[in-house]
Amino acid sequence: MPQSRPRYEQMYPDLLAFSILILLAGFCLDSPSNILTGLRTIILTEDALITDYVRIAGPGAALVNSAIVTAITVFILRYSGEPFNGTTLVVVGLMAGFSLFGKNFLNIWPILAGTWLYCKTRRVTFGKFAYISLMATALSPIISYIVLDNGWGSLPLALLVGVVIGFVMGPLSAYTYKVQNGMNLYNVGFACGLVAMMLVPVMASLGATPAVQYNWAVGLNRLFAPLVGGLCLLLILLGCFACRKPLWAVWAGYQLLLKTSGRSPSDFLRMFGPAPVLVNMGVNGLIGMFVLLLTGGDLNGPTIGGILTIMGFSAFGKHALNITPVMAGVILGSVVMRWSLDDSSTQLAILFCTTLAPISGYFGWPYGILAGFLHSAVVLFTSSPVAGMNLYNNGFSGGLIAIVLYPLIIDIFQHRNATLENKDFFDSVTHDEPLPPEDSE
Repeated sequence: MPQSRPRYEQMYPDLLAFSILILLAGFCLDSPSNILTGLRTIILTEDALITDYVRIAGPGAALVNSAIVTAITVFILRYSGEPFNGTTLVVVGLMAGFSLFGKNFLNIWPILAGTWLYCKTRRVTFGKFAYISLMATALSPIISYIVLDNGWGSLPLALLVGVVIGFVMGPLSAYTYKVQNGMNLYNVGFACGLVAMMLVPVMASLGATPAVQYNWAVGLNRLFAPLVGGLCLLLILLGCFACRKPLWAVWAGYQLLLKTSGRSPSDFLRMFGPAPVLVNMGVNGLIGMFVLLLTGGDLNGPTIGGILTIMGFSAFGKHALNITPVMAGVILGSVVMRWSLDDSSTQLAILFCTTLAPISGYFGWPYGILAGFLHSAVVLFTSSPVAGMNLYNNGFSGGLIAIVLYPLIIDIFQHRNATLENKDFFDSVTHDEPLPPEDSE
């Protein structure tokens, strides 16, 4: 739609206002001197999972770092030359969330430079890979580790490794999308996991000793619940009343959105417009927060990052009906497996398991519960081999599950197809071709 691009590009100031809102929240929670000290701590921390900036630097510094990274993201996307779409909102939500635990305004640059160099060698515009470049900063902890590790640190080596990561991530993520068939929304997370599985053993063989971290803030629910809940309610109100759409039209659009499978690529912004998407973002954010709190979780840097990620992907695949079965699967796992819902890794799994929402939306809620159940176990073991160097650990786990489940479910459908009356639907499922990777996460 040729007329949609200018309208959506007018949303960039709104995203910049979002970063300013985060900045103001940060300065409301702490003094400028403490924030500066906290930012220094963030920069000088190795950042492996789980490094909660709220815990090590304070809420104010964590939010200010998030605001800076979000603003950088908005400017990169704005001037990359690519049109505004649902992936734009995904990346902004992702960067805002993960800059509360692992990404900072310095360690992201080498990877971005690597993708820029790749585009130069391929003679394509940076905009074609800007989204992937920003998402690939999931491996930023590797940069921080190489620079800061005592006895092994090297800024030139860190820059070189970051450039290599950014250089290879474009073609790699395009390939990994194909093997997941759009069932794992965190496609770049899976690609980053593969890269980390190669880099970390090489680093260890050269004498490095990266290790999983545990920095987890607790007791801040009363502080953060009003902030997160207020943001979600604001988005719902903006969707209902600020998009120049009658309320009935917004509701009708949202109802249609809920009927989609969410299989990637599903650009809800292009499909339904901003009003239903904003409502979807607010509703999903509230679902994520309430599920976390009702299961005894903590609102802190990583979990708020998970909620912001859900809200971002609410423009590209996630909605209330396809995320809740997967969450239920993780909760079910806590009943029969030897871990508790109040474990930090499990709290993150409850939120980030929604990467498998397309399985629920495409095949039905029982398969969504199965995917979440499997994810709750697999994700607990996928961070150790890479020593916490891949921030999108749930994306890596989700990719493994999607690769295994998709052909198995398809085979089940084929087996049942002869006896089911709704044959056309199952034929369409089994003969769908993989969707193009350009707009995938």
